Amino acid sequence: MSFSKPGHKIPRRSVAGHEAEWVKSFDPPKASPPTPDLLKPTNPVPAFVAANVPGAIMALPYTQRVHLMHGTDLKMWDGKKIEYFLIGNPDVPMAANGTFPGPTIRVPRGVVFHGQVEGHGQPPHTIHWHGIEPTAINDGVGHTSMEVGDYTYQWQPNHIGSYFYHCHRNTIQHFEFGLYGFLIIEPPDAYDPKDGKNVGGYPRRTAANLANYPVFPGFVGGNLESGDPHAMTVPYDVEALWVIDDIDSVWREQAENAHQTFPEHGDQPGVNDDFHNNDKGSYDFFAFHDYNPDYFVVTGQNFPGRVGGAASIRTGVTIPPELNSGVKGMQVSINAKVNQTILVRMLCAAFVKIKVVFTVDVVCIAYDGRSLGVPPFGKYNYPYTIKAGTPIEMSTAQRCDVLIRTTKPMNSYAQVEYRHHLSDAFLFNGRIPFVVQ
Repeated sequence: MSFSKPGHKIPRRSVAGHEAEWVKSFDPPKASPPTPDLLKPTNPVPAFVAANVPGAIMALPYTQRVHLMHGTDLKMWDGKKIEYFLIGNPDVPMAANGTFPGPTIRVPRGVVFHGQVEGHGQPPHTIHWHGIEPTAINDGVGHTSMEVGDYTYQWQPNHIGSYFYHCHRNTIQHFEFGLYGFLIIEPPDAYDPKDGKNVGGYPRRTAANLANYPVFPGFVGGNLESGDPHAMTVPYDVEALWVIDDIDSVWREQAENAHQTFPEHGDQPGVNDDFHNNDKGSYDFFAFHDYNPDYFVVTGQNFPGRVGGAASIRTGVTIPPELNSGVKGMQVSINAKVNQTILVRMLCAAFVKIKVVFTVDVVCIAYDGRSLGVPPFGKYNYPYTIKAGTPIEMSTAQRCDVLIRTTKPMNSYAQVEYRHHLSDAFLFNGRIPFVVQ
């Protein structure tokens, strides 16, 4: 028995006519299938946005619309134009032509979410709802579902926390070029005004187990199965979103066309593909790992400085409600009052390593969309204090939520240190204003 004369012959289906199903080839067919097991959407956020954001509409009932764009030049702090791929929402005028990052999507826990996604520009595209756990076809991973096309993703979120959504086809390129946005799962009643809450503003609530942290007022314990929408949550007065990213302008120029990153295909997939003769032809095979950023950003704001230096974004930066599911007042640079509870949501969208340092003690309450110490994970982890000056190390796609409450005024900065992913060499210090009055 040998490879040439096996003892058992396993019949295999021919790939002829089905090449796009097994090889990363351009252009794979776009698919626009109906959503399996389609349910009626119950997400109230699109209706809230249509009612409260000037010019916004709800084209499809209770459905979030996501359009993946392509090829927009954005000007950096020094005037250089760099190409981005953008995500937009055609139902909201400010977001219709795409933004970087994409619009923040907020969804109450437990609703039936529909996301109607269209792929535009250079194909292929999907949307992967990073950290959500839907069915396989709704997970948006290329080659395990399909490239869109036009498809309505359907899922139901079960854990309050910080997530993000991104194109998951030719992922390294499309993510780096800007096809991503933040995703927040909120308590079930976050958009229900019956109890008098400020649905379009603050305070809001997030999941946490703060039984051992009485410094944060308003914590509700209890049982998640009790039906209380506030069980195991805490209110916060100020919310900041830090989407920390880096950009290699040379990498961008070389990777502009995704054909650049794929081989010429042989007749044996994965065996005799030619990585030095891709079908664009103007460059040799492009090495994705040769990544050396020279621009640094947080939530779309440039840190105006060169490699090896340090720079701050300006004070007073907020995210407009048009780009935050109708919620007004979300911050980037922090401006709070003494004794307010501050929630900072961080996403590392950089390809290099980052270290975030606060000048005040913070309490880490969640990682990657899972709240520490909140059932069903309460037996395995718990919130913990990170002392002032202690680096929080993060890598690509990681999220971290921290709470802060101080009794004293402060006028300082949080620091984001970028370090090379291979050599660990220092690259840049970005500073984010942090003011408590």
